[in-house]
This record gives sequence, structure tokens and C-alpha cells, in this order.
Amino acid sequence: MSRLQNAWDEFTTELDYVVFGAGVLVTALTVLGFVFRQEATADLMDSINEFLWSNFGWAYLLIMFALIVFVGFLIFSPWGNITLGGDDEEPAFRFPAYFAMLYSAGIAAGIVFWGPAEAIFHYDTVSPFLNAGSQTPEAAVGAIQYTFFHWGISAWTAYVVLGIPIAYYGYRYDAPLRISTILAPWIGLDNLDRPVAKLVDILAVFATIGGVAATLGFVGNQFLTGLEWTTGTSVGDLTTVLVITGLTVAFTVSVTLGVQKGIRRISYFNLVLFLVLLVSTLVLGPTQYILSVGTQALGGYINEFITMSFYTGVGAAGGGSVADWIGEWTVFYWAWWFSWAPFVGLFIARISRGRTVRQVAVTGVVASTGVTIPWFATMGGSAIFAQQRGQADILAVVSELGEGGAGYPLFETLPLGGALAAMFLVLVTTFFVTSADSSTLALGMLTTGGAREPSTINRVVWGLLIGALASLLMVTGGVDALQAAAIITGGPFAIITLVAAVSVALAFGDRESMFLREEDDVSVPGSDDVIDKEVADD
Repeated sequence: MSRLQNAWDEFTTELDYVVFGAGVLVTALTVLGFVFRQEATADLMDSINEFLWSNFGWAYLLIMFALIVFVGFLIFSPWGNITLGGDDEEPAFRFPAYFAMLYSAGIAAGIVFWGPAEAIFHYDTVSPFLNAGSQTPEAAVGAIQYTFFHWGISAWTAYVVLGIPIAYYGYRYDAPLRISTILAPWIGLDNLDRPVAKLVDILAVFATIGGVAATLGFVGNQFLTGLEWTTGTSVGDLTTVLVITGLTVAFTVSVTLGVQKGIRRISYFNLVLFLVLLVSTLVLGPTQYILSVGTQALGGYINEFITMSFYTGVGAAGGGSVADWIGEWTVFYWAWWFSWAPFVGLFIARISRGRTVRQVAVTGVVASTGVTIPWFATMGGSAIFAQQRGQADILAVVSELGEGGAGYPLFETLPLGGALAAMFLVLVTTFFVTSADSSTLALGMLTTGGAREPSTINRVVWGLLIGALASLLMVTGGVDALQAAAIITGGPFAIITLVAAVSVALAFGDRESMFLREEDDVSVPGSDDVIDKEVADD
């Protein structure tokens, strides 16, 4: 009893009641809106989204490209040598564990979900940028090229840009690990309880809740689609609730084990199973076609990356339909990555102690993309090949069952298809567990003022809230609206990631100038406290 009381006391003592209360309130209001005014709430979310991509799509594209350029500068400039911690500090995690956790916690659940589905969409409804006919060989190459574009370096950039300044201030100056820490150059590390800082953290909580609950809805949908596909019967609300409850229990158990025992171990399992499924599909599937179309798509991605990054469709034949395609796909994805940036960036900061800036940027952007591209080439190429050759009508299945159904007819065309489909389901589940686990860790850090090890009760509370929200919304049909709500937060977080980039530049530029002053033995008024802290950390 005393142990339980101590755990409860730890939970109530560590809370930032303003941020925690606002997060719980937003969750409750979201549920009430979807339950009692479902159609009106969904329409409102859709209207806001359409307004954003119609009027500000150009801003999402410009900001994302600016961040990519900035990360490239961090990789190749002397700033890449800066350690997120003491100069001689060793990394907190070995590289295999570090990469496995980073990749699993990022967008890996989405990668598994969309792997067989997105390319087949683009193959049928071709991007106007490609100027190719529907379901032609040119459309096939362009479809995979666009999956590289949507899930490649752009997808990971915002996470890294947000995570680096948080880790730098956290491990150099003992600042709290929370999103508002990026405001330090303007308001100071001692003033992170100001209203503007609280507002940034509250917005981060809202984005994380929406993003993770929507993803849980996707994964649940994929489970339910699998049950319908294999049994031939539709599932009801009770089965839906049971599936979501099972997933919630899985990541709640992982939460209680912590980073070392929970996230790290499952992440290792994820990466091994991911590679096994990838290689198996490549070898058992249309290998030559995958390699040929994937190579050509990669060349197009590299050669046309800058043009694709700035393409809005203005002036192209088709007018509004072109802008709609860009808005519904590219701008949608950019907003989605920005909305996920709070919790993934915060998680990257949490596991990056002792890493250099270059290591974080290369691992988070280059290495992650290097794993993602073969996945989309293999899954997307296999799906298109099966559709072209009449082996499976994947487009019809997607039209009937949704995106979550794309993988099942694909794997049926391959030897050992049943085993591959089973691995596919296990993989999307375990990838989600680590994503959800890292998000509850981030929510705990955000709602405790930046504690690096939030209490288990805090993380379990958030896990249960997210699971309950996803269950309710899947039953009431509000997952799409919740996803739209999460994407809306991508607008403000696009601005916040720019603030994070400026924060990095100010911190590293000031650090560089301080070293120059120390070498010249020049005393600068007001800089002693910062230099002393730097020396103390070193």
C-alpha cells in the first residue's frame, strides 16, 4: 500500500497542472464533439484543412525545404561536431539500439501501413507533376518516385530539427526536456514557465494526442480488415473495441518497462522482422521488376527533388484538380510530419545524449531514408506488378475495404503468402507499440515540466486515455476527423520548427563566438555565466 501511495505522490508532485489539465480537457472536448456533433465536427475539420492547403500549401512546401537545407548545413558544417552533452560524453545508447528506437518511434507504423497502398493509389490517380497516363509504365515509376518523396528525407527532417535544440539545452545546460525549451534564446532558460512557453507545450500535447490516436485507429483498421479478409465476415463494434483495447494493453505494458527494457527490446525485434519481411518479399516477389522500377524511381527522386519540393500545380493543366492532388497528398503529408514533430522530436532528444549533431542528423534523416526507400520500392513495386499482370485487383480491394486492405491480396500472390501476411500484421502492431510508447513518454515529459523519467502512472494514464479515445472514435467513425484535427496543428508546428532551427543557429553561433573570445582571452560582459556552465558541463 505504501508503494502505491508513493507512486501516486510522485505522480501528483511531478505534474505541470496547466499543461496536463489542458491536454486532458482537449481530449475530453474532442470526444464530446465527435460523439454528440460528429458530422458537424468532421465538416469543420475538413473545411479548415481544405482552407489551409488551398491558401497556405506553398508555406508548408517552403518551410519543409528550408529545414532540409538547414539539416544539410548541420551535417557538413563544423556545427556537426558539437556533442549533445559534455564534449567527452559517451552516447547513452549504442548505435544499433539508437537507430532501432529512432526508426521504430518515428513513422515506421505508417510506413508499414502505407507500404503496399500508396504507390497503387498514385499508379491509378497519377500526380499531375508526372504528366503520365493512369496505369501506364510511366505512371508506375512516378508512383514509386512519389512514395520516396513523401516518405524520404522530408519526412524525417522536422523531427531532427526539433530534437537537436532540446537535447542541446537539456544536456548542456540542464534545461527541461520539453518543446518550449527551444524558446530559450528569447526568454531564457529560467523563464520557461511563461504563458507563451505553456502555450507551445499545450499545443504539442494536443498534436501528440491527435496524431497517436489517429495512428492507433489506422492500425486497428488494418487488424479489422485482416479479420474480414481471412474470415469473410464483417466485424462489429465489440470486436473493434477489443482490438483497440488489446493494442492499448500491449503498449501500456511496454510503458511500464521503460526505455531500456521496453522500447529498446521491441525496437530490436521490429528492425529484424522489418528486414526479414522486406527481403522475403523482394526475393519471393517480382525481383527484377522491383529493382528496375525502383532504380528508375530513385533516379527521378534525386534528379527532380527540388522541382517536386516547390511544385504547387499553379498554371498546370487541370487547374483546381492539380492543386487538390498536391493538397491531398504532399501538403497533407508535410502537415502530418509537422504535427508528429513534437513527440518524435522530443523522443529523439531523450535518446540522443552523448551523440554529436552530425550523428543525430545523419541517423535521423539519411539512414532512416536509406531503410525506407527499399521498403516502398519493394511493397509498392510488388503491388503495381500484381495489378498490371492481373494477379490481384488491389485497387478494387482498397476501394472496398480501404487502404488497410492493400497488403492482403498482395501477399496472396506470393509463395508463403500466409506467413508474409502474418508477419506484416505483427510488424505493424509492434511498430505501433514503440510509436505509442515513445509518444506517452513525450506526453509524460511535456506534462511534468520536462522530467526525463516521468512516473509510470503518468505514462499509463496517457496510454489509457489515447486507447480509449481511439476506441470511441473508431466506433463513432471519427478517426478521419481526429486525423484532420491533428494535421491542423501541423500549421503552427511548421512555424515552431522554424523557431527551433533559429534556436539552433543562435545557440551554436554563440558557442562558436565564445570559443573565439576564450582563445583571444577577451572578456565579454554578461558571458561569464554561460562560459562557466559550459566548462562545468565539460
